[in-house]
Amino acid sequence: MAISIPKADLYYPNKFARITIKAMEDVMGKNGLNAILNLAGLPQLIDNYPLDNLEKEFDFADYSSLHAALEEMYGPRGGRGLALRAGRAVFADALKNFGALVGVGDMAFKVLPLPVKIKVGLPSVAKVFSQLSDQYSTVEEHENEYLYIIHKCPVCWGRTTDKPACYTATGLLQECFKWVSGGHEFRVNQDKGKSAGDELCTFVIQKEPIS
Repeated sequence: MAISIPKADLYYPNKFARITIKAMEDVMGKNGLNAILNLAGLPQLIDNYPLDNLEKEFDFADYSSLHAALEEMYGPRGGRGLALRAGRAVFADALKNFGALVGVGDMAFKVLPLPVKIKVGLPSVAKVFSQLSDQYSTVEEHENEYLYIIHKCPVCWGRTTDKPACYTATGLLQECFKWVSGGHEFRVNQDKGKSAGDELCTFVIQKEPIS
């Protein structure tokens, strides 16, 4: 039986949804993806992916249904790994090209010390999401970590999970930090999720890279 989440009337750009779906296809193959789309109640997307543009037309409910179907089909552990990879792909394919848009792609930025790159780059990425989609995001800086806060989350919209499960967002932030820092990996953990009963989806990013 297909997953059914009421429409949110909040939207992601077509391009972000398209990259997510194509990343899923790369990992699980065409047949696996088609099964996911059927389970998510989105059979109309089989061989008919969202357009490659930044129009805000992909409903949060549909994006969330993709992730619910992924977890249902592959289990929490398998679904998590696939979603992390999809999230990294969304950033690598779509958002790194917006660096110039927010001033973090030029040479002057590349020569900044690592802590300054993060301090400037992370809020810039949050700003891009808030401008290009209905996913309003903010950043808080603390002594040893940053908090990335998604106030309206497309990954878990309308879902109920026993723990925070916005793995695509986690993967996206991992790739974001790798790009902003010039190749370092950072530990990104989601500690709060709307689907798990929290008010917001919150991600904790340690300031010190792990590699």
